Amino acid sequence: MKNLEFTARGGYARADVFLSENLEGYTRSAIKKLFEKQLVTVNSRGAKASRPINEGDTVSVSLPDAVEYSAKPEDIPIDIVYEDDDVAVVNKPQGMTVHMGNGNVDGTLVNALLSRLDKLSGINGVIRPGIVHRIDKDTSGLLVVAKNDAAHLSLSRQIEEKSCKRTYLALLDGILKPDGGTVTTYIGRDPSDRIKRAVVEPDKGKLAVTDYTVLTRYKEGFTLCRFDLRTGRTHQIRVHAKYLGRPVVGDPVYGVKKQKFKLDGQLLHAWRLRFTHPRTGEEMCFEAPLPDYFEKILKKLTPCPL
Repeated sequence: MKNLEFTARGGYARADVFLSENLEGYTRSAIKKLFEKQLVTVNSRGAKASRPINEGDTVSVSLPDAVEYSAKPEDIPIDIVYEDDDVAVVNKPQGMTVHMGNGNVDGTLVNALLSRLDKLSGINGVIRPGIVHRIDKDTSGLLVVAKNDAAHLSLSRQIEEKSCKRTYLALLDGILKPDGGTVTTYIGRDPSDRIKRAVVEPDKGKLAVTDYTVLTRYKEGFTLCRFDLRTGRTHQIRVHAKYLGRPVVGDPVYGVKKQKFKLDGQLLHAWRLRFTHPRTGEEMCFEAPLPDYFEKILKKLTPCPL
């Protein structure tokens, strides 16, 4: 059991709203269960989720220990574009979750990796072996996997130091008029929906920087755009595309409600990946072609003259 304590710096209409803004990694339903199990107190007294919070109140919460489930190998076909003794580069399909969590206990990339690779790093535990970075379930494309702890530490350091370069391609809903630029914001939890991310004030989120370049504009009102990540926040490209007023086509969370195409997820693809090999020091670069469903959409569109 882990005990946390927060001091309110302002007033809140409800205690569950206060916790939703201060307890990282918990959904509204999970916070509701904490109150139901009487694991939350305000000023050392039991509290209901609806209790108002005043400035200076002390809110304490006892968090049950997380239950770790060991991922099991599953014979799932995956596209391994490169592999050696230290790393593997995988082209993840749309619709596949990277690792267990949020109700996904099987059918993940980790399950497939455990079946296909002889070893994986153990730094991220039994749920996320080998996973150095992630891409969203409904985003396709490249990610690098560590096969031992030394490689994992090296790759994690490259991501932190921004020497690992990740480039995405996306079809945007609408015509993006600037030919390119840089989006610099802070991204945090959406105050109205904890599942979503949003552009927020600096004290409410983390710095997020994305470079973008327009590749093609289409007469039907779409833009093919390249995005280069300088930081790697959750849903960063999807949030920044919405911030630009041109959300990613097919995005069920941040996109337009009425979609023109029948899609199973957003047209966002992790196209290029660059990193330094953790053992040899060699500069590695990989590219994954757009998936067929993405290419079929582009073929239906008419490029605008430059």
